[in-house]
Amino acid sequence: MTQRAIGAKAGKKRNTVFNSPAVRKHVRNQIWQNRYIYMMVIPVLVYMALFKYMPMYFLRASFYDYKLLKGFEGSKYVGFKWFERLLTSPELWQYVRNTLSLNILSLLICFPAPLVFALLLNEVRSVPYKKFVQTVSYMPHFISTVVLVSIINNICSPSMGTLAKLYRMMGKTPINFLSNPDYFYGVNIVSGVWQTLGWNAVIYISAISGIDANLYEAARIDGAGRFQQVLHVTVPGVLPTFILLLIMQIGQMLNCVFDKIYLLQNTLNLQVSEMLPTYVYKLGMVSHKYGQSTAGGLFNSVVSLFLVLIANGISKRVSETSLF
Repeated sequence: MTQRAIGAKAGKKRNTVFNSPAVRKHVRNQIWQNRYIYMMVIPVLVYMALFKYMPMYFLRASFYDYKLLKGFEGSKYVGFKWFERLLTSPELWQYVRNTLSLNILSLLICFPAPLVFALLLNEVRSVPYKKFVQTVSYMPHFISTVVLVSIINNICSPSMGTLAKLYRMMGKTPINFLSNPDYFYGVNIVSGVWQTLGWNAVIYISAISGIDANLYEAARIDGAGRFQQVLHVTVPGVLPTFILLLIMQIGQMLNCVFDKIYLLQNTLNLQVSEMLPTYVYKLGMVSHKYGQSTAGGLFNSVVSLFLVLIANGISKRVSETSLF
């Protein structure tokens, strides 16, 4: 019997089993018993359909001189005109450089900080104190971006800010941190660590809790101290999680926390604060260049996809841990 005949026979058998009235009744009963779980999935599916998949239809605007009121039928097809204009614009590469500079700093400082915090928190022996620290550390995550920017403005204001008062107490002239381009990345990194440290550490704390306790016991029997246990048991245990998150983070290298960057922008720091996402937003919503703006967004998505594929391929070869 040939392989094709065997496959056809197996497929026919599976179809026969699935078409059995008893099997169909069992599936219906299972669905009905778990109906509330399926109902909880519906809002997620609706969200994905409305905000993730339906907008893909409008990516074709990058090939049109798109007019909002005329639609695609009344707009002129221009081919790759917007991509050519985008890729030959010297401003684009400045904004890409700004975005990469901020994200590389974030990758070096903000990204590993939750892992270090989780490792330190795991060594705390007092359970009530550990819970208190963990709760306090992830509370800033729930602060809205507008409130966060307001807090940053209140702290960094050169006239009435907290830092300005400290500078005056020391007999120094206050610095306008938000208007000086040299401090823009620093303000974003420090505020980003403060807001995301505790919340992102929850993932690593969960990974640490899943490590087999017998490994620690074996390490203690072999004479390993606390630091050696962390180095040889805990770190390898959370490393796969760290690598997966790193791959996804690399895919976001041309993105940024848009609302935070946009709210912190002003005319004095624009040379470093104008990022690719804010540039694309202004092209579409301010200048009404919908085609060019869509081309910029599509360019961002394609580059991000390649970054994820490259990072995933390297990780697969080096560590045997990958997304797919």
